[in-house]
Amino acid sequence: MTASGPAAALTAWYAYLPGPDAPPAERARTVLGRKGLLYKETATRLALCAVHRALGRADGDGTPPDRVDPRTAVVASSNLGNVGTVAGIVTTARADGWRAVSPLSAPNASPNVVASSVAIWFGFGGPNLMCCSGATSGLDALAAGLRLLAAGRAGRVVVVGAEPDDDIAVALHATRPGRPGPLRAGAACLVLEPLDRVPAPHLVVGPVRTVPGDPPDGHGTGGEGGHYGADGLVPVALAADALRAPGGPAVVEVRCGDDEDGFRAVTVRAAPDPGPAPRSDSREETR
Repeated sequence: MTASGPAAALTAWYAYLPGPDAPPAERARTVLGRKGLLYKETATRLALCAVHRALGRADGDGTPPDRVDPRTAVVASSNLGNVGTVAGIVTTARADGWRAVSPLSAPNASPNVVASSVAIWFGFGGPNLMCCSGATSGLDALAAGLRLLAAGRAGRVVVVGAEPDDDIAVALHATRPGRPGPLRAGAACLVLEPLDRVPAPHLVVGPVRTVPGDPPDGHGTGGEGGHYGADGLVPVALAADALRAPGGPAVVEVRCGDDEDGFRAVTVRAAPDPGPAPRSDSREETR
């Protein structure tokens, strides 16, 4: 995608990085409520938490949707999200045969489990996509979301990236070319809407473009952030926080990638406030 590609309004976002304000995946019930989390994997739980917070829902509110929204699409990014389940299924089958594999593991064996789980949980009935394209996966997912909006396939797109830090995921991540840093569990959610349907002021994200490996001259952020499939999305959410902060920057460039998978970048900026609309008064001015 070139620099003339599509852009969108960034209307909501959240970087869900387990810590003091974000419970880890095993305590996701404190954010999502108690029901429906049994057998959900780490990446899926983190993605659900990120979307929940981005949508502004109260912690502990697990109220299911009362209807399906056919105009909201989901594009998810995760490279290692379900490798723990896949490895467990293979190990069990080799040791005890396929009859020993629990049927409850089947949904998590799908590579699309993160995207489909988000759509079912929140009632998003639009297009549902999953990106597993390596180090550029997060911004690849963002690019797909921007294209869905530009093509009119959706009126809103929820882009979410998540990675776990279980033993299998950490071991696979360590085999990446170069010297990858430690894998960290985390997720991020971005909510995109068409620019012409969102009143200013708002944030603008896009276009996503392919860039050389050389870093920008001190004006960007991103790169190897340790969240792999979510690397491009976590810094976009953090950049949005910075842009909204008093005295923050006006423009931030976010990059992700590596020498093996290439590099992608996206610009996040604040749209100017157009100010009050001009008064319309048809009465002739008298002196």
